[in-house]
Amino acid sequence: MPQLNPNPWFFIMLMSWLTFSLLIQPKLLSLTSTNTPTNKTTTTTKTTSWTWPWI
Repeated sequence: MPQLNPNPWFFIMLMSWLTFSLLIQPKLLSLTSTNTPTNKTTTTTKTTSWTWPWI
């Protein structure tokens, strides 16, 4: 059964994993920028009670 022979597929998986982790991933991480944290002021909203027309 050729599916059980890991010889060519293990090497392909290992090379693709190394390519992704060493070459592609640092390039992708340098392109994504994280949001800088900002201080937000808390605003309080004044709520009014509901006036029921049938009361």
